[in-house]
Amino acid sequence: MFFLPLDGTIILLVPAILLSIYAQFAIRSSYAKWSKVRSAVGMTGAQVAKQLLLQNGINDVDVEEIGGSLSDHYDSRAKKLRLSTNVYRSNSLAALGVAAHETGHAIQHAKSYAPLNIRQALFPVASIGSTWGFWIFLIGMFISSFRFLMDVGILLFAAAALFQIVTLPVEFNASSRALAQLSDGGYLRADEVNGAKKVLNAAALTYVSAAAMSVLTLVRLLILRGDD
Repeated sequence: MFFLPLDGTIILLVPAILLSIYAQFAIRSSYAKWSKVRSAVGMTGAQVAKQLLLQNGINDVDVEEIGGSLSDHYDSRAKKLRLSTNVYRSNSLAALGVAAHETGHAIQHAKSYAPLNIRQALFPVASIGSTWGFWIFLIGMFISSFRFLMDVGILLFAAAALFQIVTLPVEFNASSRALAQLSDGGYLRADEVNGAKKVLNAAALTYVSAAAMSVLTLVRLLILRGDD
């Protein structure tokens, strides 16, 4: 939806598009590579996640297996840490890295990590903005009697962009927590940490590209609004 109308401002999105393509390639190739390397400790992603939760005094979060690939996430409302089968049952460096990362979100939630709280507060309006903000803007752009909708669309989309920006420190912090706990807890040897780190760094690129796309799209809307 970000590619209409087709005008000169479309070029603003090219860097974000290229970064997004590279990020998808990076996460899939890195995950595929390090999924084949087994950890010396032999624990699965599910076992590591459960152990890390206990070590951090978190007893009210369940670890569940779900389908899909790279579908792993922490549901703060249900207090469930959901790991894809390839992470839940595997003892690869990639699996341990992903499991620890998602556990990092549970730890953030338990510790009331400020950026996570801000992201959760933004989610309702950001969800509306990411789905409808651009279309509302277009209605205002093409129907003269509804010009005010351009500003409404911009405000809604700005909330979505802010959500993506706040997501960055949340994800980076979860990864740093994950790597520290995997290393300090002896779940990964010193020579294994690099593999998990590469997977998490590649995953981080997807969040950076999403934030870049949102911010550049917002800039584009502001330019189109100014030219109107």
